[in-house]
Amino acid sequence: MEFCLLAGDPTLEPVPLPHRTPVILGRDPQTRITDRKCSRQQVELLADCENRSVRVTQLGVNPTSVEGMNLTQGSSTGMKEGETLCVVNGQYQYTLAFSGSNGKPSAPRKKTANPRTSSPKKTLRDYFSTTSNNQQEPDKKKSKVQEDEKEGLDSENETAQKLKELQEMAAKAQKSKKSKLVSETEPGSSGTNRGQLCPKDSWEEHGKLLVFNKKGVEASTKIAGFDIDSTIITTKSGKVFPTSPDDWRILYPEVPRKLKERLSAGFKIVFFTNQLGISRGKLQPEVFKAKTEAVLEKLGLPVQVFVATGAGIYRKPVLGMWDFLCEKANDGIKVDVEQSLYVGDAAGRPANWAPDRKKKDFSCSDRLFALNAGLPFFTPEEFFLGWKEAPFQPPTFDPRKLDATGLLYEPPTSQLTLPSQEIVVAVGYPAAGKSTFMKNQLVSKDYAYINRDTLGSWQKCVSACEEALRSGRSVVVDNTNPDLESRSRYIDCAQKAGVPVRCFLFTAPIELVKHNNRFREMTYIGSGHSSVNDMIIHSYKNKYVPPSLNEGFSEILRINFVPHFDDPQLEALWRQFSES
Repeated sequence: MEFCLLAGDPTLEPVPLPHRTPVILGRDPQTRITDRKCSRQQVELLADCENRSVRVTQLGVNPTSVEGMNLTQGSSTGMKEGETLCVVNGQYQYTLAFSGSNGKPSAPRKKTANPRTSSPKKTLRDYFSTTSNNQQEPDKKKSKVQEDEKEGLDSENETAQKLKELQEMAAKAQKSKKSKLVSETEPGSSGTNRGQLCPKDSWEEHGKLLVFNKKGVEASTKIAGFDIDSTIITTKSGKVFPTSPDDWRILYPEVPRKLKERLSAGFKIVFFTNQLGISRGKLQPEVFKAKTEAVLEKLGLPVQVFVATGAGIYRKPVLGMWDFLCEKANDGIKVDVEQSLYVGDAAGRPANWAPDRKKKDFSCSDRLFALNAGLPFFTPEEFFLGWKEAPFQPPTFDPRKLDATGLLYEPPTSQLTLPSQEIVVAVGYPAAGKSTFMKNQLVSKDYAYINRDTLGSWQKCVSACEEALRSGRSVVVDNTNPDLESRSRYIDCAQKAGVPVRCFLFTAPIELVKHNNRFREMTYIGSGHSSVNDMIIHSYKNKYVPPSLNEGFSEILRINFVPHFDDPQLEALWRQFSES
């Protein structure tokens, strides 16, 4: 069995929707749509027959709608059996139904009457009338034609009446249910301010952030946040990474019950997950979305899900997902951080942190995410199983503690610029603050600026240095210059020109420069910087030879990294843990 779409136009064939196989509809011969407002790839449908749902994603520019709810380009929603899809602008209707193996709608089986036990076909009148047919008086016989006509008329009237009664009963029940929900979630009923119920499953895309709102999810002042992998679910196979989209199970039997308890206590349940594989092309977003919806169907709870699909401000432990929730995805209701919490498995626990846990945590990103946000933190074992707090290893570098009033350079009696011509050679890790310092302190004083990222090779840097010296300018060489060979090139230039050469040694340690590099990747929009990864940083460390006066330097100044920001938002971002 599989899903199919039944067209409103009876001359069109049903559209089969195989299990977890994307199907795209648009302006094509299959749909016979010729409307230019409909894209050739207007809408994508991904069926999950196991959970009896279909995810609908709009690809085109103009709106696709499900049950009257318009989508936007890139957004998604769920669709259930019997619901109606309008391909574009409320037109070209299709209804979702189950189909047989031949791709055509399966018809209900016809019952064959047994001649020995058959009886006249019953109508709604037979089930709802107070008097059955065998109680009719035998002397009230009429002709067969008259009886059939009367029975048909009575049956229609009775059916219409009974259907009307049933509809009224259903409407009253629905109204009562809504009233109950409102009364249970009114402000003050559980000490929590609540928002509107989400009317329908929907996916949203915001750059490198995906947001899923499960039908029934409701804003709240209290947030119960959870990682997904190894916190809510684990693999059925026992592997660290899932072997297929179906390779998952709920981590502990206690998980659904604990989540329901928080929901009943007025919390909004929110999942936060890093999925870097999506931006790297190793994980298809459609597959991950289908898996997420399947997990929530299994839990049977209204949950909001945030997915960081790449590196940057949304990736934990940085607070991009949390900030988006608080500022744009909680119905304007302010989150009470002290009353909220976060649970995750990336907690910095060492090897053998428990008798049956041999491996250390792969990172500390979940704990640092909670620390950045000021949220109480729990591991899955602590929250779901009641285990005591496990030991953990915090990172060696804490950006919150770096002094913004420290000495900029040492010795403090030295001069940063000289009145006479000179060369200043920088030595330090990538992202140690060299460029910012040199531009602010020396280039602004008319020093010629030489940088390999800009010029492309050390040979061009040497030529530019010689040219600047011939023109009578002082020079600053803003490269990493980790070893004797790289520094000797500019010392030779100075000696040939008869000018002094000083070394500015940038003292930022490796963990600080990794932090600066992550911050730069998140925020820097200028030019003149090549992308730097950890391999390049460690390459500098391996090549580094401490500079000395014996190389020919007249002075060596130690330049300290002192954080300074004109923009308080940038400073707040820099002060967050970003190690993941």
